[in-house]
Amino acid sequence: MSAEAADREAATSSRPCTPPQDLLVRSSWLEESLLEKHLRKPCPDPAPVQLIVQFLEQASKPSVNEQNQVQPPPDNKRNRILKLLALKVAAHLKWDLDILEKSLSVPVLNMLLNELLCVSKVPPGTKHVDMDLATLPPTTAMAILLYNRWAIRTIVQSSFPVKQAKPGPPQLSVMNQMQQEKELTENILKVLKEQASDSILVLEAALKLNKDLYVHTMRTLDLLAMEPGMVNGETESSTAGLKIKTEEMQCQVCYDLGAAYFQQGSTNSAVYENAREKFFRTKELIAEIGSLSLHCTIDEKRLAGYCQACDVLVPSSDITSQQLTPYSQVHICLRSGNYQVCSRSINLEKPSDSLKENMASFLKNVCLGLEDLQYVFMISSHELFITLLKDEERKLLVDQMRKRSPRVNLCIKPMTSFYDIPASASVNIGQLEHQLILSVDPWRIRQILIELHGMTSERQFWTVSNKWEVPSVYSGVILGIKDNLTRDLVYILMAKGLHCSTVMDFSHAKQLFAACLELVTEFSPKLRQVMLNEMLLLDIYTHEAGTGQSGERPPSDLISRVRGYLEMRLPDIPLRQVIAEECVAFMLNWKENEYLTLQVPAFLLQNNPYVKLGQLLAATIKELPGPKESRRTAKDLWEVVVQICSVSSQHKRGNDGRVSLIKQRESTLGIMYRSELLSFIKKLREPLVLTIILSLFVKLHNVREDIVNDITAEHISIWPSSIPNLQSVDFEAVAITVKELVRYARSINPNNHSWLIIQADIYFATNQYSAALHYYLQAGAVCSDFFNKAVPPDVYTDQVIKRMIKCCSLLNCHTQVAILCQFLREIDYKTAFKSLQEQNSHDAMDSYYDYIWDVTILEYLTYLHHKRGETDKRQIAIKAIGQTELNASNPEEVLQLAAQRRKKKFLQAMAKLYF
Repeated sequence: MSAEAADREAATSSRPCTPPQDLLVRSSWLEESLLEKHLRKPCPDPAPVQLIVQFLEQASKPSVNEQNQVQPPPDNKRNRILKLLALKVAAHLKWDLDILEKSLSVPVLNMLLNELLCVSKVPPGTKHVDMDLATLPPTTAMAILLYNRWAIRTIVQSSFPVKQAKPGPPQLSVMNQMQQEKELTENILKVLKEQASDSILVLEAALKLNKDLYVHTMRTLDLLAMEPGMVNGETESSTAGLKIKTEEMQCQVCYDLGAAYFQQGSTNSAVYENAREKFFRTKELIAEIGSLSLHCTIDEKRLAGYCQACDVLVPSSDITSQQLTPYSQVHICLRSGNYQVCSRSINLEKPSDSLKENMASFLKNVCLGLEDLQYVFMISSHELFITLLKDEERKLLVDQMRKRSPRVNLCIKPMTSFYDIPASASVNIGQLEHQLILSVDPWRIRQILIELHGMTSERQFWTVSNKWEVPSVYSGVILGIKDNLTRDLVYILMAKGLHCSTVMDFSHAKQLFAACLELVTEFSPKLRQVMLNEMLLLDIYTHEAGTGQSGERPPSDLISRVRGYLEMRLPDIPLRQVIAEECVAFMLNWKENEYLTLQVPAFLLQNNPYVKLGQLLAATIKELPGPKESRRTAKDLWEVVVQICSVSSQHKRGNDGRVSLIKQRESTLGIMYRSELLSFIKKLREPLVLTIILSLFVKLHNVREDIVNDITAEHISIWPSSIPNLQSVDFEAVAITVKELVRYARSINPNNHSWLIIQADIYFATNQYSAALHYYLQAGAVCSDFFNKAVPPDVYTDQVIKRMIKCCSLLNCHTQVAILCQFLREIDYKTAFKSLQEQNSHDAMDSYYDYIWDVTILEYLTYLHHKRGETDKRQIAIKAIGQTELNASNPEEVLQLAAQRRKKKFLQAMAKLYF
């Protein structure tokens, strides 16, 4: 036996799970002692999942250089081996997200799936939504689907209420580690939520695929680790890896999309229809796949619950074609305002025994849960109650209710003040905590907390749910309140109010904030001002989501309160940056530029970056009509944005050129981070403000040295043409920002021709010529009543026409090229003749001759067809020349009318082709 083999045997027998640190670099030892021992078992075991954590933790440990500075993990052989081993463990588990999510934290699984994207050759920094899944290698497409499925599953999972575990004895190191992991998880969740719409688009696109996919196995991962010359392209082929049938993939994607849509339905009930469609499709696919599926594991009980909920929330329009469940019937009665307790929802003539038993149990529980005896007697005398319960059961239940201790009848006592409501008798702590989590009624929340504090004085009930989040700037003040009941009540009222505001349940948010304001006014001027600030933010949200959407200006008192907030100088008041951000966006959206340019206090400009940014934007707009030399503010705004988009010297790209999902590359010298600037811009709706910002980023995009095709934009001339230090700007981030801003601007107004031209230029610059033509044509269509009027020359400039010509040429539509050459101020005969000489044209060729109005081009066509012996096409060209309206002797206005008529017909035909 060799020395190396003896070492292996000794190590595997003594420590099978955790190898010594000095042997971590020896991949053969790791393969045999860890992978073979744990992964060759006949069925998956939870233990191997922990190996992923070990391998990735080892691979992600930072290094320390000679100057004792912490450096990112090196990209060396050891770390690559560890990452590969982590991927092989996941491959052994067949990439089952159910198993991986139960055992791995969000940061670890994020790292693992990013490594899968990397080895599956997904280009770094590329948005998945921009990639065509149908043209990608099967393993690449499957890696993208796995990542985006996990992304929306994680978002859905994060929305579920979770009861916080009771903390054990305090250990500083453990608490620090837990806090770090929590912060990292929150950062990842923030990014995933920002990209949620893209993930949903990727998965929707996957449902259109009609081919089987493959996912990496331990064998294909081994092949990837080999030298490139030894693989012979096997990992790129359609048969490499574990086969995932189309139906299995679609079943999983439909289920995950359904869950995502269902979760979004809490803020937009129309989305429940999408959820219903996806869940019902999942059921159909499960029936098709049957028990033969090896890779599609759906929790069918949970799916049944989702389907039932969707059927209640969005019942089928064809009521006669389905048999409604009792839940659906009750829901329909509620929606129609028919509250007669529940007899219309069941067939009383021939009810099943189980249905009668369930309904009787429901009615008994309703009676036992009611505080007011009047309601109990009302229910017990109802026809349904008498029908379903036997005489003995009814008498026994009523006697039990009579013997209960007398309670205060809250329903008939007027609620004059928040403090006047007495607490009811105590019930089980767990039930009360559950009610506390669900309730959004401030009076009921107070009552529950009084009962809970009456049972125990040791608990901190603000910790009952880890979904109750209060901004850190407030939590210190609130948790410093000495009275435990008051502390819990203030914390929970604020947390629930903030949550209701987030999900746009503004009426409940207002009730919760008003109750909290009344409570804190009695003892804390500081918290009183905090609540006034939060109620201002809530009123802004309410107006913007309501009448503001239709363009109705906000009431003058709301504008005054916004100004008052911006001018507030009270000492020691905790302030949330988002309130200032929303206030500045509010002022810009409603054109309060005069205030921002002239009346904003100087201390605000120095201390609040959003106020500074708003003031520069307002001043730039104000100076826009003036001469170029007077636009000093535009230069100041340019310098601020350039600084924000600069790269910090201590953050560098990794040796392999990859960029991780969350990257710390932004400069700390700017007034804010680029992500904060982008978030602020996405709160703006005023078209001129958005156009100014877009033109600034477009100009910044164009100043790079390696740019091939400039992007055009309105007002682009007001910005400087160069910057002193090109290397300092993160142009990759600028390009991404331009795309994000155009996408956002078009969501505000999809018919703004200027923004459509920018979108077209972006596609043109990235060689997506069909998409570029689509948006060039759309820009012309929206400003010409679908080409029934002439397209303004400032929209279809010579540059735009030349780019449309190049798009058609690269798409081999050469006759279209010749026609577009006529649109230029000076007809480009050279390009037109060269294009007509091409014989592999993909357009309809001679069917386009009626759109040509230039006689010279038609005469050249006649000559060309004669030379080629194409008699039929020559006759078509001669017929086109012979039209009287093209006679050179005609008055100029007749010739112009003929050209305009052909332009209109040609552009309309092109639009139908590319729209």
